[in-house]
Amino acid sequence: MTVQRSYRFTRCGGRRAGEPADTEHETMVIRPVFTSVVVGGVALLTATAAFAQGAANAPELVAGIPVNYDEEQVGEYTLPDPLVMLNGERVRDAETWYNKRRPELVALFEEHQYGKTPPVPEDLWFDVTEQAGTAFDGRAIRRQVTVHFTRDPEGPQMDVLMYIPANAAGPAPMLLNISFFPNSSTVADTMVHLGSTWSAQTRERVQSTRRAAQNPAYLERLLSEGFAWGTIYYGDIDPDFANAATLGVRSLWLAPGETEPAPDEWGAISAWAWGLSRALDYLQTDPDIDHTRVAITGASRLGKTVLWAGARDPRFAMVIASVSGAGGAALERRNYGETIAHLVADGRYPYQFARNWQRYAEDPNLSPVDSHMLISLVAPRPLLLQTGTTDFWSDPRGEFLAAVASEPVWELLGAKGLGTDVLPEPDQPILNDLGYLMHEGGHGTLPRDWDVFIDFMKLHFLD
Repeated sequence: MTVQRSYRFTRCGGRRAGEPADTEHETMVIRPVFTSVVVGGVALLTATAAFAQGAANAPELVAGIPVNYDEEQVGEYTLPDPLVMLNGERVRDAETWYNKRRPELVALFEEHQYGKTPPVPEDLWFDVTEQAGTAFDGRAIRRQVTVHFTRDPEGPQMDVLMYIPANAAGPAPMLLNISFFPNSSTVADTMVHLGSTWSAQTRERVQSTRRAAQNPAYLERLLSEGFAWGTIYYGDIDPDFANAATLGVRSLWLAPGETEPAPDEWGAISAWAWGLSRALDYLQTDPDIDHTRVAITGASRLGKTVLWAGARDPRFAMVIASVSGAGGAALERRNYGETIAHLVADGRYPYQFARNWQRYAEDPNLSPVDSHMLISLVAPRPLLLQTGTTDFWSDPRGEFLAAVASEPVWELLGAKGLGTDVLPEPDQPILNDLGYLMHEGGHGTLPRDWDVFIDFMKLHFLD
């Protein structure tokens, strides 16, 4: 028998998460405990050993702020209950969730973390620049679309690149990717329009000259399984550097003389998520795409982006969020790896969030929201969280704990959460309505992760 430190989820009074509520006012508490791990606990031992081994080489100071990688120093913290409304009433049915609590939570995340976004622009229009190009030796149809955010054809705009299975019998379900690179740098297809990237030094768009040397490894399998695939470049929506609100789509809603949004208005992540919704606006008009089965995916800060996009916009039928970490799926109240303080520190990423979020840098416990509530907002639509054993900065355990804490919402809505509070061993995915995949390795996605992503899509999208 080996004694290993793990976490137990309880509520005040000792009730475990997922059990029926006994009182009107309960709060989730996560407290560290020691448990004896035998046979069935080998998975937790394996993962914990990997965490401990690699964390010794992780940076101890970022932006002048200490970083904790010691589970003994995480401390006890209390999570807001996603099923207790601001007036103290408990949510006991799906109708109350959809009509009252869900809108309430979205508004809280808008005000305190990601920022409020504008509605669909009245002048939004789509230019299909290529309707039916032949791709991949005839196995796919290539379509290229420019989404214009204003009537001005030279104004802010976003290019959407799509590949549709050539043998599709009807509208195809789609995986829509948001990328760090222009479309021409994402796919090895010389017929893709060359895009442009942002220069943080000159604060201008620069024509892209680099084309991808090879296609994403998963792309042809995705097409062969009957899925369409689309990709957009996040820089088409808004730049990814500080003091850039006057340059991208956020500039359209700044008042004369303003250089940044109000403290409760959109940061860059909310802008990128808003752009994903505008891509879906187009997909709803495309007869070759089943817009009721569109999944979105992104990694790192774009993992945060797809989580927020899926939380805000219930038209997205699935979310696959990779290594989203702090500001995404990892619990903010858990002092491990990157924290709010690291994210909003000068010279790092405060521009990605509403300025109001800086209020909680010193004490995340003061925030009215945490990531388990964000995960809850995707329910009951399928959500897969992907992490890595040695991605200590992004806190893979913190993502798992957030998913476990969200389970009562999934159950209330008739969906299946993780179904366990034991961290799975690497590369052993949980693929319920709420899924979790932790590969053996660090930050990012691996080819074998994409096999799981496709399996997750087949499980929930295909009859």
